[in-house]
Amino acid sequence: MTIGGPRGGDSGGLSPGSDLSKRQWVISERPDSETVRSLTDELRLPEPVCALLAVRELTPPEKAKCFLRPDLSQLHDPATLADAEMAAERIVGSIDSHQTILVHGDYDVDGISAAALMTRWLASLGGKVVPFVPHRLRDGYDFGTAGLQAAHNVGAELVITADCGTTAHRTVEAARAAGIDVIITDHHTVSDSLPNATAVVNPLRPDCAYPNKGLCGTALAYKICELVATAAGKDPEMLVDYLDLVALATVADMVPLSGENRSLVHFGLRRFANTTIPGIQALLDVTDVSGQDITEREIGFVLAPRINSAGRIGETKDALKLLLTDDPTEALLLARKLDQTNQERRTEDQRTHEEALELLEHDHDLSRDMGVVLASDGWHPGVIGIVASRIVEKIQRPVLIIALDGERGRGSGRSIPGFNLFEALKKCSEYLIRFGGHKQAAGMDVAREALPALREAFNIAASQQFSMDELRPELLVDLEIGLESIDLQLIHWLKYLGPHGIGNASPVFIIREVAFKQTKIVGNNHIKTTLIGNGGALEAIGFGLADRHSPETLSHGLYDIAVELERNEFRGKVSAQARLLEIRVHRKDD
Repeated sequence: MTIGGPRGGDSGGLSPGSDLSKRQWVISERPDSETVRSLTDELRLPEPVCALLAVRELTPPEKAKCFLRPDLSQLHDPATLADAEMAAERIVGSIDSHQTILVHGDYDVDGISAAALMTRWLASLGGKVVPFVPHRLRDGYDFGTAGLQAAHNVGAELVITADCGTTAHRTVEAARAAGIDVIITDHHTVSDSLPNATAVVNPLRPDCAYPNKGLCGTALAYKICELVATAAGKDPEMLVDYLDLVALATVADMVPLSGENRSLVHFGLRRFANTTIPGIQALLDVTDVSGQDITEREIGFVLAPRINSAGRIGETKDALKLLLTDDPTEALLLARKLDQTNQERRTEDQRTHEEALELLEHDHDLSRDMGVVLASDGWHPGVIGIVASRIVEKIQRPVLIIALDGERGRGSGRSIPGFNLFEALKKCSEYLIRFGGHKQAAGMDVAREALPALREAFNIAASQQFSMDELRPELLVDLEIGLESIDLQLIHWLKYLGPHGIGNASPVFIIREVAFKQTKIVGNNHIKTTLIGNGGALEAIGFGLADRHSPETLSHGLYDIAVELERNEFRGKVSAQARLLEIRVHRKDD
């Protein structure tokens, strides 16, 4: 059974093959030539790299140097986190007293990695540590009944949450009543009050002076462990061995990759080549990813989905075991199991996505609905977040996807830039059993009978924040460049602007008046071609663009293209390559 809204009709629905994701190019103002020249003279870098630094206001040269050469000394003092020193002292006291500590994570990459890091570090200091991560379906999100029962089962006197707990008021009170102290380490949105825990370490606390409000749960665990090391008389620099876990989680959790987060990922990526965690090495081996050359792209599209698959449709404990085992043989078996689970996840994801699109087509009027709620029986709660993201990308408005089971449903929401999903759900809270999350992503439980009211309330909340005219997405373009300027040397220096993500997007270039030669469709709807123009030639790949541009059409005329630039290696041949983002017919008046 599917549940949608009023039927949109021929004009308002999503017609077959339609896509609202074509973006408006917003081109950055051309940088000042004197500023670029100053950077070029001082840094001795290719002119396009210096122009990018100027466009992104990474000037003067001293500021640019600091950006291009991240240093761990640039990280913020963990002691400025509210309650952090108190938490560290309590943890060290628990270790010294030989108390059992339950580390309670979450079922996504961040929560699993945070629990693994905390467990490994406290155990290395002599702590009696038991890790626990909830099962998405059996236990639900957050520090709840299952986590408290796990603490009782092992005789824990202290529970440390990792990537959860900020809204677990009732469970914290129940733990205190049972004589169990609770330390919360979390980065999710803070409500009107904090749980009555021994310590609540969350950079989003209104009274927290920590400068970086965008730490993921694993990075926060890293910070707490630094203070624990100091309190225990150990060298905090020993923790650098776990920066691969921090990088994995920071990229997977899609927090801003700027400032401190960028530095953590920068050094975390370096750790992959010499990782001390057998589970990470096993993942690299199973997915044929080189630890020497790994980037944020491999984490986001290859490694993280396999860890996430355990929490989505498998057993979360498998992913936790993978990151905790010191046995390479066991690690390889677990990595292979997660690889298979991920294949099953992809199949379920595709089925749910197709059904959601069909529901959207028949039951929603996109000329009117600013916020979309799709619900159906038979959807797996573990994949609805992925599906929500894909639908948002297609229709450019906030979406809630709800998997119904009996009289209630479990939902996941994703948003668009400028729309605070968490605040919108607060306005709809009377129709929700529970909810939590961030500006861009959230989870919720809802009664089946409340769905019509939720749909109306969510649409109103969205309509109050933006209009139909504001829905067209934007593609931010950094710089116009000629084909003749693109080579492997430029690609080499561009990588120093990474790692890339939210807050530090991969540079986007416009190349004008290019012709497409030897264009063909490869793989699943991708375009492979050679770009010719302005005295240069460049290989290019356009993922998922074949449904919008046929090789036959592209073989005629000149085009303006928006691209990212990358290094491509195939059968031992290394070359510069453009990743096609948008293709437009060239017009003289552009």
